[in-house]
Amino acid sequence: MILKTFELNKIEDSAVFYLVYGKNEGLKTECINKILSKNDIKVFNYDEKQIRDEIETFYENILSNSLFESSKTIIINRASDKIFETIKNLVDRNLNNIKIIINAGILDTKSKLRSLFEKNKDLICIPTYPDNNNTLSKLAAVFFRKEKISISQQSINLIVEKCGGDRNNLNNELNKIKDYSVEKKQITSEQISKLVNLSENYALSELIDHCLAKNINKTINILSENNYNSDECIIILRTFLSKAKRILKLAIEFEKNKDINKTINSAKPPIFWKDKDIIKIQLDKWKPTKIKELISGINDAELNIKKNYSNSVLIITNFILQKSRS
Repeated sequence: MILKTFELNKIEDSAVFYLVYGKNEGLKTECINKILSKNDIKVFNYDEKQIRDEIETFYENILSNSLFESSKTIIINRASDKIFETIKNLVDRNLNNIKIIINAGILDTKSKLRSLFEKNKDLICIPTYPDNNNTLSKLAAVFFRKEKISISQQSINLIVEKCGGDRNNLNNELNKIKDYSVEKKQITSEQISKLVNLSENYALSELIDHCLAKNINKTINILSENNYNSDECIIILRTFLSKAKRILKLAIEFEKNKDINKTINSAKPPIFWKDKDIIKIQLDKWKPTKIKELISGINDAELNIKKNYSNSVLIITNFILQKSRS
């Protein structure tokens, strides 16, 4: 059964199989999060290749009933027609107490997987098409109004043009601007131009995520593959500060309930499913007292950069490497 993305609220809780496919990664992420938000249950993530390489383990997880897991959700990422037989097998078993979400890329009209979901009224098929610039522009305008950031339509157009019809790219750019404009009520077209052109580098979000996860090798790789300049250093620190504050809030909640899945699933704003695994690692690495020290260190580093602007790249590089190791 085919559903449009805005019809997700019509889905009954009894639905088991979902196919979310298309090029719009941001819209797919939103759809998957809406499906997950209906139930606070254990989520397992697989890649299609992982399932094919470990098919017996996969079936065991699907079919086993644990006393501690009355229900669960399986997300299969990077899916294609290569997994058709496995999914068909599971559909024929009439599974209960489980949801299976298949996250696929572009599937043409001859796709066996797509045809299976479109023709069966018990299976949910959700195509996600690229957003047009008008849709992205409206989303951006709503975001800036909510954050009380003054920005021209010309600047919004510039941001939208960089997003390639994907609201995931738009969200990345908007959050980058939000982090940069913490102390500003208005942002200029020149500043916007510098910020959106940073998308050509490794995502700043990914750099900070691996630093907070204390993945020193990945952090070094990202730093070595990019040539950050002095103007970008403040943006990096603002992104760092924003993520550190989010982790602090989650860490405090985690200390109260001692349940990492409940902490992440109940977070506001919601955490995208693809970010949940690395956030679990971050929560394992950082306790509230240490995060508070980190936030203080970020503020000191920003002050140091403002005083020693010519050495800003060296300051930010040393700071990130230190936090990746400590």
